[in-house]
Amino acid sequence: MTNVEEHLRKAMEEGKFDNLPGKGKPLHLDENNPHADSDWELAYHILKESGYTLPWIETMHEIEKDLEAARGDLKRAWKWRLIYLSADVPDEKASAEWERALEAFKNKLPALNQRIRDYNLEVPIARFQRPVLNFDHETEKITSN
Repeated sequence: MTNVEEHLRKAMEEGKFDNLPGKGKPLHLDENNPHADSDWELAYHILKESGYTLPWIETMHEIEKDLEAARGDLKRAWKWRLIYLSADVPDEKASAEWERALEAFKNKLPALNQRIRDYNLEVPIARFQRPVLNFDHETEKITSN
């Protein structure tokens, strides 16, 4: 992955693009694709208007959705741990839910990574590939915020 892509991914993970104008609204890219065969233009338009997309794009959306849910569970447990610790709850009690969340996340990673590897085999060019997840890196991102 290039340096620019790493910066973009990091900015997305930090939520720096969350409040941009037009977020959640469709892009109006009605221009014809200059690389598409003009004989297929109507077929592409009908598929697009019907909500269909390429299988590998749909796979990536599903992976991202599942990953965000797993990260969300971990973030929630970390926040609860911090709240408990600030309320003078004993560390072992405050950390119990965090430890359970870590274990659950760790158990989800192999399946997510396998799906990412399968996805990487489907994409038409390497720049669409996604790196596999690293448990230590993922937990560090959550605990350092």
